[in-house]
Formats: sequence, structure tokens, C-alpha cells
Amino acid sequence: MLKVLILQTSRECSHHPHLAQHLILKHFKPFRYNVEDGDGAINSTPCRSRPMHEITFSTVDRPKLLSQLTSLLAEIGLNIQEAHAFSTVDGFSLDVFVVDGWLCEETEELKNALEREILKAKDQCFPNQPSISLVGEQNKTGVTSLLDCVQIPSDGTDVWEIDTSQLKVENKVASGSNGDLYRGTYCSQEVAIKVLKPERVSAEMLREFSQEVYIMRKVRHKNVVQFIGACTRSPNLCIVTEFMAKGSLYNFLHKLKGVFKLPSLIKVAIDVSKGMNYLHQNNIIHRDLKTANLLMDENEVVKVADFGVSRVQTQTEVMTAETGTYRWMAPEVIEHKPYDYKADVFSFGIVMWELLTGELPYSYLTPLQAAVGVVQKGLRPTIPKHTYPKLSELLERCWQQDPAQRPNFSQIIDILLQIAKEVGDEREDRRKDKSCDSFFSALNKGHH
Repeated sequence: MLKVLILQTSRECSHHPHLAQHLILKHFKPFRYNVEDGDGAINSTPCRSRPMHEITFSTVDRPKLLSQLTSLLAEIGLNIQEAHAFSTVDGFSLDVFVVDGWLCEETEELKNALEREILKAKDQCFPNQPSISLVGEQNKTGVTSLLDCVQIPSDGTDVWEIDTSQLKVENKVASGSNGDLYRGTYCSQEVAIKVLKPERVSAEMLREFSQEVYIMRKVRHKNVVQFIGACTRSPNLCIVTEFMAKGSLYNFLHKLKGVFKLPSLIKVAIDVSKGMNYLHQNNIIHRDLKTANLLMDENEVVKVADFGVSRVQTQTEVMTAETGTYRWMAPEVIEHKPYDYKADVFSFGIVMWELLTGELPYSYLTPLQAAVGVVQKGLRPTIPKHTYPKLSELLERCWQQDPAQRPNFSQIIDILLQIAKEVGDEREDRRKDKSCDSFFSALNKGHH
């Protein structure tokens, strides 16, 4: 049954929101903060106070849950300052938000606003169910608890935790400074196993590991590498995914010296765009989009992989930090400026150029020199002269200096599908012309 627990200092109440099985709300004492003056010095004079509240949702984990919760908080004017997500061994998701934007220290009105917004979300999800016959017992406040979804029995184990007795590690596929990638099987399914090197484990590595597991367990799309599970118990920290038989696009281009003809290039670009569009729709910014993180399966379907430095972006969050790889990195990320999902669009433009040319971006420069050129001189790769015009135009739009001028992935998909249609039509016209030429040639020979 659906229940909510709201803690207000020392008082306890129960309610019935759709999204959360338990909701805990705490009020923090207001704090004072300082701002920087024009010279960057810290102003010692307190500016203003703002009440802070901590809101905790505990519910059965489900797709797009974090997106729903952040949207819900934004709807009532709350600004998310911190967000933490945890999973429990019994299949629940625990999402903790530290917020401001609610001007009153008293939590009663905030509690009521949350309840109204959650009920509104419930009505949107079940518009044809004005009266639900499945009801539970009344709680202390006299509000009847409602069953918001089918309750799936739990055996008390985390469905994502790998049973290491069923995991068989075979040959090593690749090796990095912090971990090794192996081919293997899990419950007779062919898998890839990314194993962290115990001697290299650090706090930062563990943060990236937990972030990758957190994101991958929530995503399901044919153009995103499928997460199978993870072992989160030291010293056997590993992430298990589907095995991508044809490896990375980076290896195909730069080690195997493979070449993509235009139709194949467009297909690959569409695959990547669909995967990235799905991630962005779920508020996930990849932050390290490059050919090494784009993998191809045995059917030549390309999928986005490697979410170690990815982030879930809340609606009020502003991201800064130098994250990613310089040759593919957007200028705003290099400069530590605020950025959003359009940083991935810039990287995608560089990836498309790489697919088009088969060359490493800025191969004549070191990564640091490339970064300086991109930021200070507006450096971009040179597009070959005979590139399909609409593809050339798309590349230039993707790597615009101003993120606002870059298209989103939904627009990119539409453009690529149009190019694919035009390229296909042109090939069909050439085939028909060739058939006609052959026919008339044979006819002329017959007359002689």
C-alpha cells in the first residue's frame, strides 16, 4: 500500500502521493552566504538568509523516476542545491534533495504543496481512473491510502547485484590505467566485464563507479549499451554489460583503418543521435562523447557506452568542470564555464567529422594545444571539400561556439533522416540511369 511519512521537526504525518511510498521532509536552519565582489575577493558582510529543506523520497525504483521527482520539485518553485540517489537491497530507490526557494521555515505548507503536486502527477498518469477501487486502510489523518501501481514481490535481493558464481571471466579485451575489460559469460549470456583494479581504487574512482551504475541501471534503449548488473562488493568491483562484438568506432577507424561510406556513416550517426536523444530526454548528460565510447554489435548497431563521468542534470543545476577528452570537448567545458546538454552536441559534431574523414581530430596538435585552439582561436576541424552539403552544414551547426546556436538531438535526427532519404534517392536514380544506359547500349549493338 502507498504510504508517506513526513517528519516535521518532531511531528509525524501520513499522506498518499503517487510517486513516493515514503517521503521525509526536514527543515534546516537558515544559513548565510557571501558573494564575491568584482575583484574576486570574498565579501565578509552577510547578504541574506534562505531556508533550506531536505526532502527524501523512497519508492520502488522505476524508469524516469529521478526526472519525475526533479520536475515535481521545480513545479512548486524549489531550487535543487544537492541531489543524492541510493538503491536499497529490496529494490527501492532513495532520492534525497536539498532545496531552497520555499520562503517559509514552517514545513506544513510545503508538505501540502508537495502533496498537491504529487496527486496532480498521479492524475496525469491515470486520467481515466477518477475512483480507484483498490484501497487500503485509513491512516491517522483519515486519508485513505491508494495502490498506485501493481506491487511486485521482492525476495530481498538487489536485482542488479551480480551473482559472481554465475560470472565467468574469459580473455582480456582491453586495459586501462584504472581497470581492465574482459569478455566473459553471465548465466550463459555473452557479456563484457569492466573490472576495477583494486590497487588503483580511490575515492574519485568509486564515485565514478557508483555514478555509472546509478545511470546505467535506469536506462533502456537499443542505442545505449545494455547494463546487465554490477558487483559492488570489494574487492571484486565490476560492471557487466552486453558484449559488443565489433568493438569501438575508434578501433574501427584508427586501428583497423576502416572507412564509412556515406550511407553507412549516416546510419551510424542516426544510431548515436537516437541514443543521445534518449539520454538527454532523461536529463542525462554524457560529458565524454567520443568514438572510443561508441560501440558496435554483431548487427552493426552502434550504441553509446561508458557513463563513468556522466551526470544527471536537475532543472536548476548549473554544471561546471573540465570533464571529457580535450579533442572532443566543447569550449564551454574546457573553460570551466556553465554548460548543459549542448556540450554533448558539440562532441557529436567532432565525432561525425571523425567518421567522415577517418582521422583523429587535430592530430597535428597535442590535446592541450587543441583545447587552447578551440577556445582562443575558434579552431575546428577542416571539413573536406566534397562533403555532402547538408552534412557539412550540420557539422558546422553542431560545433558553434555559442551553445544556444547548436541543434538538439531531436533536430539532428530529423536532419540525418532527411539526408539519408536524399542519399538513398540519389543512389536509386543512379542505378536506374545505369540500367537504362546498359539497355540502350545492348539495343544499339543489336542493330549493328
